[in-house]
Amino acid sequence: MIEKVLKPKNMQHALRQVVQNKGSAGVDGMAVEELPHFWKINRNSIAISIVNEKYVPQPILGVEIPKANGKKRLLGIPTVTDRLLQQAVSQVITPLFEVEFKEYSYGFRPSRNAHQAVQQAQKNINEGFHFIVDIDLQNFFDEVDHAILLQLLYRKVKCPTVLRLIRKWLKAPILINGRLVKRKKGVPQGSPLSPLLSNIMLHELDKDLEKKGHRYIRYADDFSVYTKSKEAAREIGNSLYLFLKNRLKLPINREKSGIRRPVHFQILGYGFVPTYEKGAKGKYQLVVSEKSWKALRQNLKSITRKTIPASFSERIHKLKEVQRGWLTYFRMASISGKLKVLDSWLRSRLRYCIWHDWKKLERKRKNLIRLGIPLWQAYAWSRTRMGGWAVAQSPILRSTITLVRLAKKGYESLLSYYQSVSPKLNEPLYTRPVRTVV
Repeated sequence: MIEKVLKPKNMQHALRQVVQNKGSAGVDGMAVEELPHFWKINRNSIAISIVNEKYVPQPILGVEIPKANGKKRLLGIPTVTDRLLQQAVSQVITPLFEVEFKEYSYGFRPSRNAHQAVQQAQKNINEGFHFIVDIDLQNFFDEVDHAILLQLLYRKVKCPTVLRLIRKWLKAPILINGRLVKRKKGVPQGSPLSPLLSNIMLHELDKDLEKKGHRYIRYADDFSVYTKSKEAAREIGNSLYLFLKNRLKLPINREKSGIRRPVHFQILGYGFVPTYEKGAKGKYQLVVSEKSWKALRQNLKSITRKTIPASFSERIHKLKEVQRGWLTYFRMASISGKLKVLDSWLRSRLRYCIWHDWKKLERKRKNLIRLGIPLWQAYAWSRTRMGGWAVAQSPILRSTITLVRLAKKGYESLLSYYQSVSPKLNEPLYTRPVRTVV
């Protein structure tokens, strides 16, 4: 197997993937852009050290990033060389496990995505499974037991050299605030291998759920089970707790786990509300969770903050990046009404930025005249004592800095973009490919 990993074609594909994914430098400070040249010069010596089982991975760089709840998540960033080798190993061993992964596992797999998981959740709920066992694993990536994971890997990966590499990557110390910390458990988030390893670990859970005939959905470490009664949900929840604790040695976050009804259940940023259309009793439609709305509003607010030294075109470019990413992901939800309100607020903030950029009184007066305001009115408004936010919402700017003029500068409303990407009513966003066994 190690020959397949180090095969030039496989390594070249891995190199392209790592460079495409970009990412920060590791402990050695080597940037992704430097990797192709470095690999060209050192590939033979690295390959020989791997085959002779003398290759030792460098420590992982620990970086804390803020979470929405105010806490911090620790990311582990391997060096670009280790990322390249992990990507090469992942490409070789993924097909061995992919054929056994279950139908309702959607995270980090070919031809599968979060939208399919959300659609399946909606289908389950609309078929009457209104009691949902929502399980949150506590710090999953930090709690993975190495012994269990390596045992699961050994079932398919028989090459000692590849297993040694994976074991070394799992055991590599992490550098946190200049101090090396040993790692006895956990899979570092941020490495190319971590998604596959998480699926291998939780595939045992999938098998147990499928064996018992439960309806479930799993996306990486985010999973839920759908039942028709509270008693069944409670029984399944207790058995899941025991299975995860005894078989996989994974703790559950009791505060975030529980039995939910559809209106209190969220999956991958989506929520559910009843559909009040005729003939649709007991059906639910998709909406965006409040947490996701708050994150979007915060992003838009930071881009349109008047004190940020950015031109109008730069603000528009950043706004398009945010709105396209967010709306493309949430295009399945029914959010037209909220987007219309958000658009009005966003346009007021853009007008406020323009008013602030005009700065001097004379510049405000001349610009208002250019926009068609009478001389006397332009003079009065340029010297108004009203605050900038009040002026931005006043008729004087709404009637001059119109939607048409904003559009000429590149602005596109959230609602219009949403309408262009959202699927038609009752039209499935994705169709699951048929799996064939050869």
